[in-house]
Amino acid sequence: MIEIPLVDLRAQHEQVADEVADGWAEVLKTTAFINGPQVARFESEFAAYQEVPHAIGVGNGTDAIELALRALGVGHGDEVVLPANTFIATAEAVARCGAAPVLVDCTDDTLLIDVDQVASVTTSRTKAVVPVHLYGQAAPVELLHGLPVVEDAAQAQGARRNGVAVGGLGVAAATSFYPGKNLGAYGDGGAVLTTSDAIAESVKLLREHGSPRKYEHPVLGFNSRLDTVQAVVLSAKLRRLEGWNQARRAAARRYTDLLASVERVRTPVVLGGNLPVWHLYVVRVPDRDRVLSRLHAAGIGAGVHYPTPLHRTGAFAHLDGSFPIAETSAAELLSLPLFPEITESQQTRVVEALAEALR
Repeated sequence: MIEIPLVDLRAQHEQVADEVADGWAEVLKTTAFINGPQVARFESEFAAYQEVPHAIGVGNGTDAIELALRALGVGHGDEVVLPANTFIATAEAVARCGAAPVLVDCTDDTLLIDVDQVASVTTSRTKAVVPVHLYGQAAPVELLHGLPVVEDAAQAQGARRNGVAVGGLGVAAATSFYPGKNLGAYGDGGAVLTTSDAIAESVKLLREHGSPRKYEHPVLGFNSRLDTVQAVVLSAKLRRLEGWNQARRAAARRYTDLLASVERVRTPVVLGGNLPVWHLYVVRVPDRDRVLSRLHAAGIGAGVHYPTPLHRTGAFAHLDGSFPIAETSAAELLSLPLFPEITESQQTRVVEALAEALR
C-alpha cells in the first residue's frame, strides 16, 4: 500500500474542482467541444505566462514536437540531434517526421544534453536540435550555435534560463499537458510555443487537417487539437501554476537539506542561470532497483525516469554511438515523491525510508 504517492493529483484537483465544474457546465451548455472559445482563451493566457507571442494547443506533447519540427520543414532525409537521456517521445516525434534522430550524451552533473557534443554529430543533413529541459530545468540552449532549436519543454512549464522563460529560448518549443505535468490536463494535451508568426501559422494549419478554412486543404495535415474541456482545466490550473512551482522549489530545497547527511545519494545539480520548476526530484543511488523495491514496501511511491536510454530501446536499437553517462545514470536514477502539497513530515519520512533502504 503506497502511503506517500509519487504524484498526488487528487490534492491538486480539490483546489480547482469547483472552477472546472463550472467551466465544464458552460461547455456542455454550448456543446462547443472542439475549438470552443475556451481554447483560444487558454492559448492566449498560456502564451502570456510563457512570455511568447504564440501558444498553439494540440492533441499531446509528442504531436507538439512533431508539428514544431514539420513547421520548420524537417522531413525525410533530414537529421535532428537530441539527447540519449529522454523519454522516447522526443525521438518518436523526429522519426514520425521521416527524419533520423541523432543522439548525443548528457552531462554527468545535470543529466541535460551535452551541448559540446552536438557539433561533432552535425552534418549537412542536420536540420534542428531538440534539447530536453529535463526534470524541470532548462538545457543551456544559448551554447547551441548554427542550428534551429526546438525545445522539448514537456517538464518545464514556468522554468527560466538566464531570466528568459522556456518557450522563448529557441525558434519553437513543445510542451505536454499529460496529467502528471506541472500544468496537467485531465487527459492528453500539448502545445507549441513560438516567437515566430510563420511557425505559428504553419502549426495551426497542420493541426487542423492542413486546413485554413473548412474543406480547403492546401497541405497534408493532421487531426491534433486541444479539446475545449481540457482547456477549461488548464486555464483553472494555470492561475495557480506559479504558486505550485514555488511550492515545488521549497520542497526540493527541503529534500536537498534532508539528504545532505545520507551517504551514497547524489542529489540533483542546478545549472547556473537556471530557475527550475522541479517537475521531478531525481537522485542517483547504487543498486537502484533493490532500493526502489524497499521504498515501495515501505509505502513510498518512488519512480524511475528513465530506466532505458533511447539507443537501448527496441524501437531505436539501430542508433549508433557511445553514450556512457546516459547508460550509467539510467541504472542509478530514482525519482522521489514530489508535488506542491507534499508536507515536510512526508519528505522526512521519504528520506528516512531511503536511508534505511540504502543500508
